[in-house]
Amino acid sequence: MPQPTPLAIATSSLQRLVKEEASYHSELEMQQKRIERLESAQPTINGEGGEEDAESEAERGNQEFLLKQESRMANADLPLSFSLRQRKALEETKAVFPRLRERIVEGMANLEALLASAPEGDPDVAKAREVIEQAKAATG
Repeated sequence: MPQPTPLAIATSSLQRLVKEEASYHSELEMQQKRIERLESAQPTINGEGGEEDAESEAERGNQEFLLKQESRMANADLPLSFSLRQRKALEETKAVFPRLRERIVEGMANLEALLASAPEGDPDVAKAREVIEQAKAATG
């Protein structure tokens, strides 16, 4: 099996970065939805809101159980509530994007430089151009 060319390596690297950014975006969406769901499902403090049927009471009990389970799985050293841990995780995910975008831009520049010196008959050229377009779309 022949060794991959520098063009193929740079293409794969940039493609991985674009996929990584997409993964972080989906993680960010999941975390936001989870926080919204947890906040909207908070029980009322003073018991207002009328009678609860057995199903909603069971759902609340299930939610409380899940929250306790997740709290146990979370870092026990942190004296933060579950909601605060979720918000911290959300902020950490958001903090990844600036550096990741820098790496994508660097990868695009590297790949474009390699494309300029690549022979036109190289089979990796078409894939490299496709990945550059994906990277441009990802960085907006």
